[in-house]
Amino acid sequence: MTGRTAEAPRPRVGILVFDGVKLLDFVGPAEVFHEASQRCPGYELVAVSVDGHDVTSSMGVRIGVHHSVEEIDALDTLVVPGSERAVEVFTPPVLDAVRTLAARSDRVASICTAAFALASVGLLDGRKTTTHWKFAATLAAAFPRVRVESDAIFVKDGRLHSSAGVAAGIDLALALLEEDYGADVARSVAQLLLVYMKRSGSQSQFSASLKGPAPRSTLARSITDHIHADPTRDHSVQELARRVNVSPRHLTRLMREELDASPSEYVSAIRLDLVIGHLESGTTVSEAARATGYRSPVSLRRAFVSRYGITPSEYQRRFQTSRSAG
Repeated sequence: MTGRTAEAPRPRVGILVFDGVKLLDFVGPAEVFHEASQRCPGYELVAVSVDGHDVTSSMGVRIGVHHSVEEIDALDTLVVPGSERAVEVFTPPVLDAVRTLAARSDRVASICTAAFALASVGLLDGRKTTTHWKFAATLAAAFPRVRVESDAIFVKDGRLHSSAGVAAGIDLALALLEEDYGADVARSVAQLLLVYMKRSGSQSQFSASLKGPAPRSTLARSITDHIHADPTRDHSVQELARRVNVSPRHLTRLMREELDASPSEYVSAIRLDLVIGHLESGTTVSEAARATGYRSPVSLRRAFVSRYGITPSEYQRRFQTSRSAG
């Protein structure tokens, strides 16, 4: 649907809500679709419940509803949010609603544990999907015909989309926005929402900072927070050590003990996570180097090959090929 004009009707997005829905799973994607109207014709956004009555989220916040299921004739996109209490909240009436609305929708997206709902009504048989990592094994065991990609942020298989939940629901909504209105609009909306970058679906649920051990001391936590605040700055060991008033040797020893990485290794890992997103968004290697704090494309290439075993250009070609195939 990329390339819509102002004259074309706005895509209609329906979000199915129910008692016990996780509020951020609902609000995150909804805000992306709502904010899009500042950069493109936008969407007609409707909240749908089984009977048209308002619902109460898992944290007790009441959600106003526009329509009942029977009042919805067609949707461009159906979004089904998740819940920490998936077994309880995905009741037979809610599952019937998922089945009915999915049949009336061009595109279906699940957020977090809503993959259980899609799987329960047979939509995911023989399909790829994802969910939050802590529910992935349970989903795979309960539905052996579903191909669960437990580490992906979001997954597309035909008209079916799924995300790992919470913030990943925003990433998925931005990806759907990109399908409809293009990459420039999606990046612009991400900036409006103060999202640093639209992450790609293939990016791991575990960023570099989450794969390793967490900082234990206040000093190490101060350093990692400083790096994450702006990975593009000069984060030499000397600069970092001066910031916390310790010697470079002491800081290096501390980070190796707590984070299993030297300061430079930690900074490189965080920057390379950002590089992946830039490359998958279509920027050049030179642009990615400038945007992520590398002194030159050569230094980026050296770090990228060291970590991934291929050059940034080769990674980008492989990603574009796999995306086209999908």
